[in-house]
Amino acid sequence: MKDVTHIFPVMTYDVDFAGIVSNIVYIRWLEDLRNLFASQVLSIDDGLRRQIAPVLSRTEIDYLTPARFPDELEGRMWLIERGRARFVLSAEFKSRRAGVVTARARQRGVFVSLSDFRPVPLPSEFMKFDLAKDS
Repeated sequence: MKDVTHIFPVMTYDVDFAGIVSNIVYIRWLEDLRNLFASQVLSIDDGLRRQIAPVLSRTEIDYLTPARFPDELEGRMWLIERGRARFVLSAEFKSRRAGVVTARARQRGVFVSLSDFRPVPLPSEFMKFDLAKDS
């Protein structure tokens, strides 16, 4: 598996006063995509049983074109880098109505021990996971 996808309907509560999907909604959608990604690589439950958890250290988003209500955005996330203890995920959101990419994002993170919150080696499941090229 190289990526996960999910369709996000734009809801009335997702838009700001200008009728455009709010920036904070993309952060929530990235969290949803990361949870879907985790469920295919190393579920949150499995990580908790091992007393480890992923922690984000950076999120970058380029907002390319406004998304509005009513629309549906196809979100896609994939692993582009991994190191001994770190990982980098890339994501994009594409309007199904207009057929254009509305936003692109990257997230960097590490896994930490839940006992002391210090970084731990990347779980072996990530080392087996296919890297994808950033688009």
